[in-house]
Amino acid sequence: MISIPLYPTISSREYAYILKEAEVMAVFMGPGDLYQKISAIREEVPTLKHLIGFENQDDLPNWSALFKAPSAALQTVREKVRPEDLFTIIYTSGTTGNPKGVMLSHHNVMSNIGAIQSVFPTDSGDRVLSFLPLAHVFERAASFAFIMKSLSIHYTGLDNLGGEDGDLRAVKPHFFTCVPRLLEKVYEKIYDRGSQLQGLKHRLFFWALDLTKTFGYDEPLGGWKGWLADRLIFVKWREALGGQIKGIVTGAAPCPFRILQVFSAAGIPVREAYGLTEASPGISINRFEPFLAWLGTVGPVLDNIELLIDEGDSQYHPGEGEVLISGPNVMLGYYKNEEASRQVLPVIDGKTWLRTGDIGTVVTSPKGDRFLKITDRKKELFKTSGGKYVAPAPIESRFKEDPMIEQIMAIGDQRRYVSAIIVPSRENLTHWAAKQGMGSLAFPDLILDPRTKKLYADIVDRINPHFSRPEQIKQFILCSDTWEPVKADGSPGELTPTLKLKRRVILDKYHQQIEALYV
Repeated sequence: MISIPLYPTISSREYAYILKEAEVMAVFMGPGDLYQKISAIREEVPTLKHLIGFENQDDLPNWSALFKAPSAALQTVREKVRPEDLFTIIYTSGTTGNPKGVMLSHHNVMSNIGAIQSVFPTDSGDRVLSFLPLAHVFERAASFAFIMKSLSIHYTGLDNLGGEDGDLRAVKPHFFTCVPRLLEKVYEKIYDRGSQLQGLKHRLFFWALDLTKTFGYDEPLGGWKGWLADRLIFVKWREALGGQIKGIVTGAAPCPFRILQVFSAAGIPVREAYGLTEASPGISINRFEPFLAWLGTVGPVLDNIELLIDEGDSQYHPGEGEVLISGPNVMLGYYKNEEASRQVLPVIDGKTWLRTGDIGTVVTSPKGDRFLKITDRKKELFKTSGGKYVAPAPIESRFKEDPMIEQIMAIGDQRRYVSAIIVPSRENLTHWAAKQGMGSLAFPDLILDPRTKKLYADIVDRINPHFSRPEQIKQFILCSDTWEPVKADGSPGELTPTLKLKRRVILDKYHQQIEALYV
């Protein structure tokens, strides 16, 4: 049987599209509104015969009944499965259009798990916390690797992580995987609490924070300053994460440099990994061993993968181009979409390669190790009306390092200059406003206040010099709403399930405000 994992938060239209294209026969589901969603589109999927519940529901048969099948019959089926057989179809969330079904074989996934499990800084029996959606290939493959390493997996939800009674303190995990947005939110809370300290505690907090700006993976904080900062400040950060963390791997989206730096400097080792669903998913990862991690890169490529940088497009810098990989982890193709498969799976010199759609370059460390650095998404590059190509991802990543910014999207395709849509950090901005005597303002009014606009104008002016003149943000919009995968009313939001920007959706939503920037 071929499994097709689905997010519980997608729309009925997306369910209908996927279930119909994949000719799904059975749907297994948990409680909540899933039964209503699937029932609403059941007539559109003629192959769908069975709805099965994971929990006891009056209107659904329970999945436990399936275990009554004769073991001999299961063994007969099991013996027919080959490594090259199709194991799963994973529909990519995508930022525009209908999702594509990525076909992965048993061998695709197992080869990748074998390559990544040795990277985890864990020992048999160590505790890992799992809270990312298991429908996403990142956490799904990580879970398989955890099992193969004999780790103890504790499943929880994002809402149950923090606080005195949260699962981080209860489980005391040694390791977990996450997306950058989680680390950004943790950092925003730490920064906000530090901002509210008074007197000597306030000065010590920001003194320790400033120390981390010199940190590199192989240049830890040393001397009496490092010792003092660790004893007074950073030990409390580690305690909030359970006090036993050996390492964290972040992936699925670019992680801001400052986030990687500040947590690692505080004795919470964070390493960025890179991959995509079509690669089962891992391609490269910064290791936890000395000299095998480099801030600003996504690490060395996994041992069983070949890397090729396609420099054929003149819009990139020398040595930079689309990242292509070849290896046993490369997908079989897109389900029922041969044209799309041919576009991303070219055969070069008799070997099949995968076009990742990401722009990158290879940098060499002083010790001679090669690291992959991703500079942008090929499809997200835009060109100003002056003919200058702009990569939005590095701009957005740098601005999101500021604790006053929750989300940001750079815009400027065929425009005179680059602008941005900024979602302020509601918690941090509210506390700043209280100190300015603006605490009585409702949040939408606070966004419009000239003092708030000046605050963010100053942030833009401070960060802009990190980029070339064509890349610098000239105008911006402040938003009072939040960007989420799913809105409170159940409608689709501005982010994908893996918290990437739905750029076209955001452009449509703020069309009028954007046009006003360029009058």
